[in-house]
Amino acid sequence: TISDDNGNIHDVRGEGVVGEQPVIAAGKTYQYTSAAILETTTGTMEGSYKMLSSSGTLHVPIPLFLLIHPHALH
Repeated sequence: TISDDNGNIHDVRGEGVVGEQPVIAAGKTYQYTSAAILETTTGTMEGSYKMLSSSGTLHVPIPLFLLIHPHALH
């Protein structure tokens, strides 16, 4: 869920991350870059990733974090 400071809330769902469905081997990592369009200079994002493993489906939580436009830091 992406929220801005005007109270706008966007529920984001889809297959994969940034259009990819990576296969991550044990002991390996995956890194990507993403962005969000906000009507305000700050907002928040939180949610979860649904992942498949050899033992079944996992829901990995994404704790709440801040979205801050770089120009808002000056």
